[in-house]
Amino acid sequence: MKTTVATRSSPQLTLAVLSLGAIAYSLLQSLVAPALPDIQEATGASASAVSWILTSYLLAASVATPILGRLGDIHGKERVLFWVLVSLAVGTVISAVASSVELLIVGRVVQGAAGGIFPLAFAILRDEFPREKVAGAIGLMSSLLGIGGGLGVVLAGVIVDNLSYHFLFWIPLVAIVISAALTWRYIPESPVTAPGSINWRGAALLSLGLMLVLFGVSHASDWGWGSGKTLGMLAAGLVVLGLWIRSETAADEPLVDMRMMRIRGVWTTNVVALLVGVGLYTSFILIPQFVQEPESTGYGFGSSVTAAGLFLLPSTLTMLAVGPAAGWVERRFGARASLVAGSIFAAVAYLILALLHTHHWQIYLASALLGIGIGLSFAALANLIVAAVRQDQTGVATGMNTVMRTIGGAVGAQVAGTLLAGGIVAATGLPSEGAFTAGFLMCAAALIVGAGVALAIPTRSRAAATALAGAPVAGD
Repeated sequence: MKTTVATRSSPQLTLAVLSLGAIAYSLLQSLVAPALPDIQEATGASASAVSWILTSYLLAASVATPILGRLGDIHGKERVLFWVLVSLAVGTVISAVASSVELLIVGRVVQGAAGGIFPLAFAILRDEFPREKVAGAIGLMSSLLGIGGGLGVVLAGVIVDNLSYHFLFWIPLVAIVISAALTWRYIPESPVTAPGSINWRGAALLSLGLMLVLFGVSHASDWGWGSGKTLGMLAAGLVVLGLWIRSETAADEPLVDMRMMRIRGVWTTNVVALLVGVGLYTSFILIPQFVQEPESTGYGFGSSVTAAGLFLLPSTLTMLAVGPAAGWVERRFGARASLVAGSIFAAVAYLILALLHTHHWQIYLASALLGIGIGLSFAALANLIVAAVRQDQTGVATGMNTVMRTIGGAVGAQVAGTLLAGGIVAATGLPSEGAFTAGFLMCAAALIVGAGVALAIPTRSRAAATALAGAPVAGD
């Protein structure tokens, strides 16, 4: 029998169930990337077709996440979360049985559309946890986005080397199915809703705008950032997003309340989310590729795919350690201070990678510092958004913040790819050491700017009275 409001589960059980689904989803984000060459060989697909395995997932996640967050605010977070997990399971089964790249892309689209897991989980935690424990719970949940991503890179080589690419999906599927069953059984429906309807015109404009922008960004390294195709896609996307803002402003029941988006604590946090996204997701590309370059280049370590993933293990472990401490850090120093510190830790990690990368221990050290920085930052981002908006806006507000992180990751990865492609040494056909250094410095610069923008976020003392109980801070 399903749990009712009258027999609510303990907050700790709720957190455990939500964490299982979140870690499975975040694993699926990065497990596939290191295995793309194996998938290309197994399916006989072209390189451009295989790239859509990542691009399709990214597009679907960016489009669906804010819509699902809003649906949760309207119809109930638990109900929407359950069906999101069901759709994630369906997409994962499609991907697992796929023997062609076309079917695999279909499965990835369905998987990506389940991106609402995180904003829905944040909203449930806000509703279910005692006020003083919300920050720690959200901090841990936020860290899982980075932890799962890092674990995916670590495990991908092991799975593909010993099994096949199909098991990149069969293994997470077990956790997804268990999570869906436990969600149905133990997660109580939230008493906090915002009755209304979806502005489907606004949803369509947002979807189209994000698709155009992300499609242009995802192909910028192939087309060139200054090419007509790239600039045309980006310009068209920005125009459509402008029309979306106009539509939302005029709507009686907007998908995303533009008044909420203008709150200083919201828009500044979203800008930082974009810049922190550059720091996290670009590391999944730059660090493994750097250590896999042959020793003959004068800088690479000649690591295998499996060994390359292990260089990100310190990052995963430190994120896991930092997440549960987020509540204490937030209470002691404030979420803004945590975000500034996290951005600086991550920037220092990239500076180490840019300047000191001749020994294994230097990469491990930078990876550990990056994990601390990303763990602090991700926890603070979610808590700052939660503190800035009304309780019935939590789903859509955190959904938009998640989208900003995704866009930042897409932009960072493509800029890094462009830098590496532009630094190819003719004699070897491989990127130069300077190309990797430029990529690391680009990430450090983004994070330093992020730390600066974070200083403009309202302080905890201004938001504390209303942080988790209701309305946003007035006047921001």
